Amino acid sequence: LLFPVSNLCGKCRPRDTDLLQPSLNFLYWTLHQTTPCSQQRAVAVLLSNVSLLELLQKVLECTWLWSPPSRPAYLSPEDALLCSGWLLVASLLLYQHRYNTEVHQTLSVDLTEVLNAVIFRNKKPILLLVSIMQFLRAVLRQNFSSSLLVIVGQNTATSGTEPQPSSLQDTALHPLAMQQVFSLVVSLQNLLVHKDLLLSQAVVACLETLVEYLYVKNQDVALHVASQPWHRFLLFTLLSGGQKSFLQPEVLRLMTLFVRYQSRNIISQKEISQIIHEAAEANIAELPEATSCALHLFLSQV
Repeated sequence: LLFPVSNLCGKCRPRDTDLLQPSLNFLYWTLHQTTPCSQQRAVAVLLSNVSLLELLQKVLECTWLWSPPSRPAYLSPEDALLCSGWLLVASLLLYQHRYNTEVHQTLSVDLTEVLNAVIFRNKKPILLLVSIMQFLRAVLRQNFSSSLLVIVGQNTATSGTEPQPSSLQDTALHPLAMQQVFSLVVSLQNLLVHKDLLLSQAVVACLETLVEYLYVKNQDVALHVASQPWHRFLLFTLLSGGQKSFLQPEVLRLMTLFVRYQSRNIISQKEISQIIHEAAEANIAELPEATSCALHLFLSQV
């Protein structure tokens, strides 16, 4: 089925949402649900289809064209197609890297547009934001070096001039700039305050991947980002309201991040003891899977 469905996609236009959206979803789930052996073949089939990749390029570009100020808060058919497109491309990036699959056609993405989509949001539906963050995580994990992807809008130092301190940091973090990093971190924190479960999971995962990327590029910058005082206020905000327990997946994963990068001004021995105390009193077998996994990671890190 991959052959006819992917060929059908390649003959469509981005406006053919009724046909494209379920087709892209089928391709996405085929990649994720098949066996590892079949998965490698499926990736090869999709990446060899030039017309499909050209269609995906057009779909991604529509993200910036279909964003009027008056767009509805609910998920329109156009936004649903964009979600499917970004998730499929993120998956193709992941599996192409895993299997080192030959690439017949590259995709081009403007990094500034991707970052601005998360930083400024512009009334984008939550599911579209989550899909774009999945893509951002994929390129961060691959150090912006995928053979499937061409990043445009990169920050480059001016030749012939001696870099200033900020420029030196920008060079180390290339293709990101320091200002983009801090704007992205603040926006992720603000999105986390919404306390939407799906959004929270995506935001924390994106923040984890971002700090890991920064740590490889420049440890001082990564530790500086991880120890921002605003993080502690964010934790208090997440623990406010009806659910005060530390045993929330997004809280545990944030705590794990701060322990990993030794942010002692954010998480103290008192908070660590309180989490362990709550875990000791909880019925581990009855905890949701997301909470159980997050608790395991936290205790392993401690």
